[in-house]
Amino acid sequence: MNEFEWRRQMRELRQPLTPQRDLWASLAAALDDAERTDAPTIQASPMHRSGHRQRWLVVASLAASVLLAAGIGWHRLQMPTSTPIARVSTAPASWKPADPRLAGAAIELDAARMELQLAIQQAPHSPALQRLLDRTELQQTQLRQLANQAG
Repeated sequence: MNEFEWRRQMRELRQPLTPQRDLWASLAAALDDAERTDAPTIQASPMHRSGHRQRWLVVASLAASVLLAAGIGWHRLQMPTSTPIARVSTAPASWKPADPRLAGAAIELDAARMELQLAIQQAPHSPALQRLLDRTELQQTQLRQLANQAG
């Protein structure tokens, strides 16, 4: 079978197909039988009691989830407000070395430091951002030392 025959067979499958027997008549009969056999009173059977227990467990688990979420939210509100931003604000101002080969790196590191400071202001408790900022400041310090050694 090649691709053209396969596509022709696929197009033939898009045609509407009528069922071999009428399904609505059997559905209506099944619903009528179910209405006739329903008991008007519900007795306290073990199945009914287990359904009651199951509902109770669902309600209890939802209540526990709400209490847990409230506790976490309360704990976050009680956390100290001192952030590493105070250390960020003491970072040195922009610096441009005399050597043009180092000037591009200094500009990039300064831009990275400023972007990281903005990101830390938005997420002050992020250790990953703080590590990146520390690494960037270390690279700036190393670049300054390299510029001093170069002349």
